[in-house]
Amino acid sequence: MTPHASEPAPAHLAAAARRRAADAPDPDLALVTRGLTQRFGDKLALDALDLDVPAGSFFGVVGPNGAGKTTALSMATGLLRPDHGRAWIHGVDVWEQPLEAKRRVGVLADGVRTFDRLTGAQLVTYAGLLHGLDADTVAERTADLLRVMDLEDAGRKLVADYSAGMTKKVSLAAAMVHAPDLLVLDEPFEAVDPVSAANIRDILHSYVERGGTVIVSSHVMDLVQRMCTHVAVIAAGTLRAAGTLEEVRDGRDLEDRFVDLVGGRHGSEGLAWL
Repeated sequence: MTPHASEPAPAHLAAAARRRAADAPDPDLALVTRGLTQRFGDKLALDALDLDVPAGSFFGVVGPNGAGKTTALSMATGLLRPDHGRAWIHGVDVWEQPLEAKRRVGVLADGVRTFDRLTGAQLVTYAGLLHGLDADTVAERTADLLRVMDLEDAGRKLVADYSAGMTKKVSLAAAMVHAPDLLVLDEPFEAVDPVSAANIRDILHSYVERGGTVIVSSHVMDLVQRMCTHVAVIAAGTLRAAGTLEEVRDGRDLEDRFVDLVGGRHGSEGLAWL
């Protein structure tokens, strides 16, 4: 029989709640991961990632191709269940309280198919309604987002007919429509034209200035160096460095520091024929 609402919770449930509260990190940290680990067959894609992302930061995650960046961000936001480890968004456990955690985050995932038989406006509207916003609020926010993303005319076209850059922009709009506390963006500037990229950067900086947190993965060191306040370097599934931009740079250009941390640089020997 279900206990009456006024009755205390069973002892084992109360104890579990106390354990969760004791384990939870500082809710003022936008994202925390502890021991995130993932294997794909024999390949160790991510090895015990511990990461603290301060609230209000513009946090860059950088690494070579295949480093584990997308795997890390997917596990941290509830898109991929880790083999081991935990993640929290503002103190909310991503895997024990998934609905509450996902209310607080907007995700632009790399390589995940979108609903491309919807128009751009329908896609953003659908995302807003899924997050429980009322229809009037969704309509207003959708119009605002399509305008600032330069997609007002394209909003009436099917996403299937969009260019790669337009698809990236409308997916970003869908990630922002519910005004989350945290935005996690995997390669948001890939295939985006320079003018749109500049507009997106302005939008993200304004979002951070108003108290939001942005985590962005990128291969472009100059972009990260100009945008971000904090950075983490991941290579071969392991965290090589993390902290403020100045701490990680250690007095050097970020690209030079990155190459030192991850290795693998080759000279042009053997190409005398070129």
